[in-house]
This record gives sequence, structure tokens and C-alpha cells, in this order.
Amino acid sequence: MIEFDQVQKSYQVEDREVPALHPTSLTVETGEVFGIVGHSGAGKSTLVRLINQLEPPTDGRILIDGETVSDYSPAELRAFRRRVGMIFQHFNLLSSKTVADNIAFPMKLAKIYSRAEIRCRVDELLKRVGLEAHANKYPSQLSGGQKQRVGIARALACRPTILLCDEATSALDPQTTQSVLRLLADINRELGLTIVLITHEMDVVRRVCDRVAVMDAGRVVEMGPVTDVFLHPKHPTTRDFVFESESIDRDELQQDLQQAEGRILRLTFRGESTYKPLLGSVARESGVDFSILSGRIDHIKDTPYGQLTLSLVGGDLGVAMQALEAADVHVEVLR
Repeated sequence: MIEFDQVQKSYQVEDREVPALHPTSLTVETGEVFGIVGHSGAGKSTLVRLINQLEPPTDGRILIDGETVSDYSPAELRAFRRRVGMIFQHFNLLSSKTVADNIAFPMKLAKIYSRAEIRCRVDELLKRVGLEAHANKYPSQLSGGQKQRVGIARALACRPTILLCDEATSALDPQTTQSVLRLLADINRELGLTIVLITHEMDVVRRVCDRVAVMDAGRVVEMGPVTDVFLHPKHPTTRDFVFESESIDRDELQQDLQQAEGRILRLTFRGESTYKPLLGSVARESGVDFSILSGRIDHIKDTPYGQLTLSLVGGDLGVAMQALEAADVHVEVLR
């Protein structure tokens, strides 16, 4: 659906060029939720604004469905942008218009829909985002979560094939964030919409994304399936995001590891193995005693996973390692 071929973006600041995005190549597949995570200033928003050509690239090619969008004429560009919906961090609703009018606004701008088509589409979208009872209210009368649902409905108005989400949950409380993420997941699943979601929260990526690119200082430093990147981060920036999302204090963790005896392992379980009583059977088989230093069980999108950090003493460690690996558990030796 989306292909970046050595795309870069620089801005002219006085007499020098400042790079915002270094040469970047990546692809976003049709129908997937692709996450872009990074701290402020990492280049996330620049990358997304290149997709719908709100910013032209300094170099490289951007292809959408095989077509180079930077070659489009103004008329072709306007038609293309109707295929790309966008959701903003601070909603960007028109305060003087009702909920229904906000949703209808892009369809009116397009000037290709009849009044009956607009009215029918607005009613359909109000139902999809659960705001049927709020059609005639104004943005000032809505909660933050309701405003973002209006923003989602407005972004879907012209039936886009791509949905860009620019920090769409950053202004929301945790409970509202979860409801908005569930709505985006439902939209992706039911409509087959390709979603590009940028955020500085790894937990958002974990909840809804299929693949993720981690950005730092204008570069993509790590990219892959969310399960791989989240459970086995390689780049220091990625590891920082994972630790932050799990509320892990690195210094405290190191202190705990120093005080523990024996061999220290980190075990990663995925899928059905997450719920199997494996440690007990491994301990009986190998004679190894274990102590759990840290751990969690959760989900990455629809995939259950578990991670445990253990200290093992006594028994036959080799037998224990073989039993764990035979059970399709990823074993990482920390000490």
C-alpha cells in the first residue's frame, strides 16, 4: 500500500539545511496497522505528513498503490487526499459546527456527494462511533473521548483506504485511550483499512499494531513485527520504550539481579505456552530450584505472551534449558 524508497526530508533554517528524516526505506502492507514510535523530535510526524504530501520529500520516492504521489498534479493530489483520512492529537474539530456538521464537512468540501448521500453517511458513521445521541451537540459539550470519536468519524467520511493517526490518544486518559484503540482495531478489522499510527507510547503499539518502526533522531533504528520488537528489542531506544511501558526501573532491576543467586534467565512465552504449567514440570525433571524475580502476562494485539526473569540454583541446568527450549520457550541468559 505504502512504500518509502530512500525518502528524506530537510528544512532550510537560515543558511543551513536541518535534516528531519534521514534516507528511509520501508513498506506498509495493505490492511495492516503500522505503528511508528519515537520520542518528540524523532521525525514521526514528518514521516506521516510525507504520506499525504502535506510535506514534499527533499529526495527519494513515495509510492501509494504503486504510484509515485510526488508526481501528481494539483487535481490528482486533491483526489488522492480524499483517500487518506487523518486523526489529530487535539481533535481539530470546528467549534462552531455540530457533531454531524463536523463529520459532513470533508464530504461537502469534496463537492461530489449529494445532500442525501451526506446525510446517510453521517448517520452511518455516528452509529459506528457510538455517538447517535450527540449529532446536534457542539464540540464544547463533549468529553475528550467523544471528540476523538468525532475526529475518527470525520476521517472516515470520504471512505479512505488509508487512515493516519497522529498521536491520536495522547490527550486522553488511560480508560478512554483503550476504548479509542478498540474502535480503531474494529475499523481496521471490519473495513480492511490500512492504518499508520504514530505515538510515543509503546503500550499503544502493543495493543493494536501488527508491525512497528522505532525512530530516533530522524532515523528508523528498528523495525519488524510488534511481537519481535516488543519481546526482543535490539536497539537501546527500543529497549528504553519497552522498559518505560512496563514501568521497569533499570537500576532497581540490576540491584535485584545482583542479589539473586545462581543462573539468571529471561523466559519469553507466546501463544498457548503462556498458560501451561511448565516451570513445575521443568523443576521436577531437572531438580532445579527457581525464584521469580520479575514477570508479567499480557497480550500483544490478539497474541498472549508472558515474560519471566528467574534465578535457578541446584539440579541439572542443562536439562532445564533443553526442556524449556523443547517447549518453544525463548531463553535468554542474563547471567
